[in-house]
Amino acid sequence: MPELPDIVVYIEALEERIKGQTLERVALASPFLLRTAEPPITSVEGKKVIQLRRIGKRIGFGLEEDLWLVLHLMIAGRLHWHEVESKSPKSLKNPRNPKNPKNPKNPSLATFQFSNGTLSLTEAGSKRRASLHVVTGEAGLQRLDPGGSEIFEIDLDHFAKVLQSANHTLKRALTDPRLFSGIGNAYSDEILFAAQLSPVALTQRLTPGEIQRLFESTRVTLTEWAERLRVESGGRFPEKVTAFREGMAVHGRYQEPCPRCGNKIQRIRYASNETNYCPNCQTAGKLLADRALSRLLRADWPRTADELEVLTLRE
Repeated sequence: MPELPDIVVYIEALEERIKGQTLERVALASPFLLRTAEPPITSVEGKKVIQLRRIGKRIGFGLEEDLWLVLHLMIAGRLHWHEVESKSPKSLKNPRNPKNPKNPKNPSLATFQFSNGTLSLTEAGSKRRASLHVVTGEAGLQRLDPGGSEIFEIDLDHFAKVLQSANHTLKRALTDPRLFSGIGNAYSDEILFAAQLSPVALTQRLTPGEIQRLFESTRVTLTEWAERLRVESGGRFPEKVTAFREGMAVHGRYQEPCPRCGNKIQRIRYASNETNYCPNCQTAGKLLADRALSRLLRADWPRTADELEVLTLRE
């Protein structure tokens, strides 16, 4: 799922291309994408884009007459920009079946035709989780905002207060949109690695020094990755938005060497997500229990990375 750095770079790219431009037409291919009925989607057509805004992990398109299009990409949704030459593709003649000119095998769920080009939304896979809302004014935006604190708008004391408002694991606290805005599975792994803290450490047991380290690591990690993504896009529209990026320290690097100590990166898997961490750098050598495997192995579950290595060699 695109997180704060990805959304920031998306918005910057969109501002360069559509701020001040008129949204001429919206074509939807999936009836499940649009989650609101009032105001109608046609009400945004013919309106000029005044501003763009990040609302958690959503992208808000602010239009004239205080109308907002709010797009949530979820896990597999991605945006694509087509210059003015694709302003009137054949796909737009049939709003029920817009296509993605760059990848005909992955048809667009929606196209937004502007005076200078077309923005399209695609979603990989068969599950349709991306969503689009049309709302009016700040009140409409607030209903879509989970309310998490913006990490660059708060100080250390506020961060500590929010973090310790309940006794959760660090991984859960960082990714809870009601606590902190825009942080998800991928960058939380990177933040915790940078802070050298366990993903299952409990928030109310952290020392003041650990909280400060986490606060600083959160700001630095998100800032550095936003800058990396800007450099990567090189002024082009960001097309390679992914949760697994070259240069990440731990996320998506299971069994690869830790860039700090060289030990193998480990993981905890749950549902469709996983947490990646370095046992040596973050958990004092302790191997965190993977729910599925630890239930299966029970007493044979290795307690340290060294025990896991021995078990693997025996097999």
